[in-house]
Amino acid sequence: MKFSDLNIDKRILKSLSEMGFTEMTDIQEKTLPVALDGRDLIAQAMTGSGKTAAFGIPIAQHIERGKGIQAIVLTPTRELAVQVATEVKKFSKNSQLRTAIVYGGVSIEPQISELRHAEVVVGTPGRVLDHMQRGTLRLGGIKIFVLDEADRMLDMGFIDDIRRIISALPEKRQTMLFSATMPDEIVYIAKRYMKNPARIKTQTHISKHLLKHIYYDVRHDEKLSTLSGLIEKEKPSLAIIFCGTRRMANVVERYLRGINVEAKAIHGGLTQQQRSHIMDGFHRGRPHILVATDVAARGLDIKDVSHIFNFDVPKTAEDYTHRTGRTARFGKTGKAITILSKDDHESFRKIIRHIEIERGILDFKPVPVRMQSSYTHSNRNAPRRRFGNSWER
Repeated sequence: MKFSDLNIDKRILKSLSEMGFTEMTDIQEKTLPVALDGRDLIAQAMTGSGKTAAFGIPIAQHIERGKGIQAIVLTPTRELAVQVATEVKKFSKNSQLRTAIVYGGVSIEPQISELRHAEVVVGTPGRVLDHMQRGTLRLGGIKIFVLDEADRMLDMGFIDDIRRIISALPEKRQTMLFSATMPDEIVYIAKRYMKNPARIKTQTHISKHLLKHIYYDVRHDEKLSTLSGLIEKEKPSLAIIFCGTRRMANVVERYLRGINVEAKAIHGGLTQQQRSHIMDGFHRGRPHILVATDVAARGLDIKDVSHIFNFDVPKTAEDYTHRTGRTARFGKTGKAITILSKDDHESFRKIIRHIEIERGILDFKPVPVRMQSSYTHSNRNAPRRRFGNSWER
């Protein structure tokens, strides 16, 4: 199905054409007719399915320029807020709608200035509430309300913030909720705050022929050298290494940089400016390896990630799905590699219960490395370093 098959404004179709959008993804094809009709909806879809267009196009279609703030999108993270706002701006470029982005960790004054002229707001719950309390954001004119990655917001403890925001919205509005999973709290929100929502579900897992799952079993003190050896063996074009804590992400980053592997850590302990700088470089392939905590599992829209490495085992099956959903996107193939040690097996068995996974055999011998917060930058056994698309020692 093509976008031109629907009753979409010509200015939006022009914007979609300029973005290279012609045929719809599964979630767009199932959601857009309902959303454009103004109905409430709950859509369940995996990360990277194209859901931003599923609510961004109806916003661009139904919001009018110059009539104040009429649409608000809540996202769980700052990065996702920026990415959603960027896409909404593209959809509405020829309609000349203005979108304000509001999130914490940065000065509030520029956001206040943006809000004065905006028709659309994209933001995180905490900063949205901050603006509401200051009187710099009023929601009385909202026509469309979107909860994006709703389950992730609940995981991060935003349920009370969400309720407070919803209570300030007009009763007559369109509500759209997008979530990868459907925990009880999501069902409660649907029953309490939505009017006969359409329920839409698309594929929630990546096809097994696109994503290969592998695990390696090593001693705990061999995990770092196993990781570096696998990076040398796999030669990822872009990779994300997931760690369980900020400290471990920093340890892994320092170790890899110490053996001349381009890597940068990203987590909630960095400023927004630092995170934006790292992500801008990663999108360009420098560095080509991102070491992340789970804040990046859903909050980042990164194309062409070839490998996911689980240095630490995720806490739940949902976290594993969201991590590995960063690769094998839009029909491309990918690998999800998990490095296990003795204490990880019981929890990992529960996580991969319904996943076809193979045990990998190392063709190199890992060496014990003590995990510490700093490493020297000299190692005569360092793996090859990546320059552009080539690898050299």
